[in-house]
Amino acid sequence: MFKPEYVRLYEQLCSAILNGQLSPGCRLPSSRQLAEDRGVSRNTALAAYDQLIAEGYVETRQGSGTYVARSIPDHITRPRRIAPTLWPTHAELSRLSAPPPRAAPVPTGLSERGRLLTNLPRMPIAELPVEVAGGTAFRIGLPALDEFPVVGWTDIHAAAARYPTVRMMRYHDPLGDRRLREEIAAHLATVRGIDCSPDQVMVVSGSQHGLDLAARVLLDPGDAVWLEDPGDLGARAALAAAGADIVPVPVDADGIDVATGMARRPTARMAFVTPSHQFPMGVTMSLKRRLALHEWAARTGAWIVEDDQDCEFRYEGRPLAALKSVDENHRVIYVGTFSRTMFPGLRLGYLVLPPELMNAFVAVRLSTDVHRGTVDQVAMAEFMARRGFARHLRRLRKVHGERRGLLLSELARLLPELTVLPSHGGLHLVARLPNDHDDVAASHAAAARGIHAWALSTHAIENRQAPALLLGYAGVRPSHMAGAVRVLAEVLRGPKKRDD
Repeated sequence: MFKPEYVRLYEQLCSAILNGQLSPGCRLPSSRQLAEDRGVSRNTALAAYDQLIAEGYVETRQGSGTYVARSIPDHITRPRRIAPTLWPTHAELSRLSAPPPRAAPVPTGLSERGRLLTNLPRMPIAELPVEVAGGTAFRIGLPALDEFPVVGWTDIHAAAARYPTVRMMRYHDPLGDRRLREEIAAHLATVRGIDCSPDQVMVVSGSQHGLDLAARVLLDPGDAVWLEDPGDLGARAALAAAGADIVPVPVDADGIDVATGMARRPTARMAFVTPSHQFPMGVTMSLKRRLALHEWAARTGAWIVEDDQDCEFRYEGRPLAALKSVDENHRVIYVGTFSRTMFPGLRLGYLVLPPELMNAFVAVRLSTDVHRGTVDQVAMAEFMARRGFARHLRRLRKVHGERRGLLLSELARLLPELTVLPSHGGLHLVARLPNDHDDVAASHAAAARGIHAWALSTHAIENRQAPALLLGYAGVRPSHMAGAVRVLAEVLRGPKKRDD
């Protein structure tokens, strides 16, 4: 439903007051300053303030300015975050520019696990309320959807849906469609050096589903698990849901620091890693670290969960083989997905499992969703068999590489104060901000302008990094790249903290 701009601004300010972001007695910016900060007309800012004054949320003081009303009952506000009588800093004003938080107050009656998962940081999956610069700048994990072979795929998918066989309509194999598993095994042998049987492949509903299954099968509550720090929020959630004792292990230029992991918890039950393109830092795990990780798992009987995300997209040098390709001791669970090569809405992923784990994974699978829907699997198998998937990957590598280069060029031209960290592949770059910036505040302010710029600090547990933003480039059309970077520059160069 359409809302006037002043109503949206009023609602955001009201939410900030009730949440305690702006506490009673806090001085607010002038209507002129607020309009400039938000990029709206002064009349819009005045109308929002008038509504807040009429409802008693703010008050004016002759010759002094506008303040959050002191008469707001304490029981409807959260603990103060801003000292009274101070003009909010730029970071605080940026947070006001963000859409109201998605998370509602945690309801009573939840399990301990439910409360834990509700409070964990989550990836920004839903669409922003404002969409500019092509609607997807700089969303992470998104391929070039505008380059997807829609006609070829829809023809194949429609045929599978229009003429389903009786076999497709019955309960299906919990491992997934046999033909698709054969195609996946053949693909992995060619591009990742993984020698596996189709009987070791389980089709799942995306990589997150696969991580959840692995945690359910292999972990008991309290089991220690190494997790890359900073690391993947989805993995963190799956491990937390299983009751794991998460052991953050720092990441450097060579990937996860295996020596630190062994020093902190040598008897950990599992290690979760993204060796090909570490998420979110983008580094590749060195051969020395890979060998050390294999040796540790073999010696202690630990499991390695390898999320091989973005392995298909490398633009400099040759990729190292997957950990699973040299899994002589059968300790690696390999996780793959079609979300970043096809499209996220497909919700198709897969696991490659050691033979001795197959029965356990099938049993746990039957306790959850039984099996994935058959039409998408049949269509994907046919798409791969006709070499449509291989052609699409070749096209995406070229397109993504070009868009990566364009983003680097525009950042150098419009935001030279940012430092882009080295990365040889993937779908996003990590851009470090000047040290006086708050990456969470910058992310919120960018969201208000329709720009996805996810904060790196959200992914850290202990290993705090310099402030930085994750900027996905694959889903941004070239014609929109400069405009998106320009908007980001305007956000990052917004008003600074006032001395008074």
